[in-house]
Amino acid sequence: MKLSLSAGHLLAQLQTAARVASTRSAVQALSGIMISAETGATPELLATDMEIGLRVPLEAEVARPGSAVLPARLLLDVARSLPADQMTMELRSAEQDVELICGPTTFHLRTLRAEDFPTLPSPTLDTRVTLPMEAFVQTVTRVARSASRDETRPVLTGILMSASGQELRMVATDSYRLSVKETTLESPLQGSLEANVPARALQELVRIAQQAPGPTLAVSVGQNQVIFELGATVLSSRLIDGQFPNYRQLLPESVEHELRLASAELTDVVRRISLLALKNAPLRLSFSEGTLTVSAQTPDVGEASEAIPVPFHGDPFEIGFNPEFLRDGLESIASDELVLKLISPLRPGLIESPDTGDFVYLIMPIRLNV
Repeated sequence: MKLSLSAGHLLAQLQTAARVASTRSAVQALSGIMISAETGATPELLATDMEIGLRVPLEAEVARPGSAVLPARLLLDVARSLPADQMTMELRSAEQDVELICGPTTFHLRTLRAEDFPTLPSPTLDTRVTLPMEAFVQTVTRVARSASRDETRPVLTGILMSASGQELRMVATDSYRLSVKETTLESPLQGSLEANVPARALQELVRIAQQAPGPTLAVSVGQNQVIFELGATVLSSRLIDGQFPNYRQLLPESVEHELRLASAELTDVVRRISLLALKNAPLRLSFSEGTLTVSAQTPDVGEASEAIPVPFHGDPFEIGFNPEFLRDGLESIASDELVLKLISPLRPGLIESPDTGDFVYLIMPIRLNV
């Protein structure tokens, strides 16, 4: 293998690919990035941790085809140190290394066992569904915070993604809060899909899409994996086994109080008062006629409160929420106003987009000590 390319371009592509390379696998090759320049194929970088796989195209002139696997972190650090100039990369089989030459600088990096690097899956045309990129990114962004990080409950670490007709829907929950985002598409889809995709894979996809935006992306769902195509960049991910919770039965059919509030004002108040909700202290929302008082108290630290006018009528009551979860829900609202729905101090609260109701955020309360 021998190729020439821009050092700046190599760095940009490595920064994307290196995020997927494994940092804790016993298989050394998984901590590496494969540089592939095979005959008749576009040169590319490949990385995987066996859960997520990524192919990133390289704009390079291939003098001799071939491939090699190099340590991802080291290669990235070397690329960062190079001047933004033309460079060459050449596999020296006898020395078991790759020679990098950029101007007066020369590096020799020992290769990892290419035989241990797994084959990444390729898209299948028969299951491919094309989605508008902007709608996809916005939908993932609105729900991703609610996905669980607890690996002991793997089914909750995913985002349930479904698309058919003119609707794209994503759902995520960690059992303490639930996000549902339904996006209406401009034109009907050719095909349909449903899959529980690891939230990490979708967040990585969003990061790639934001760096190299395009009009569409293609999704292919197989028996145990999903493949996303963003132009020449291909991200694959395993699907999560197990039954995703029936989220519809968690949404209450009726509520006691429905308040239309200014999103920015309430969000700012919650951010401020949350500074004094430390050591698992709840954020208290106290409702009385025409007023909402947001307060927090942490023993040996301090307390804070702030009152704002709200269209509340009825008997006073107080409800407590995890401050981070409440803040996440408020920040997920993309409109100037939001609808806050409450039932009782011990029942979940709902934060919704006004009018359209295309976004719903359910949050479980915290029992308050009087």
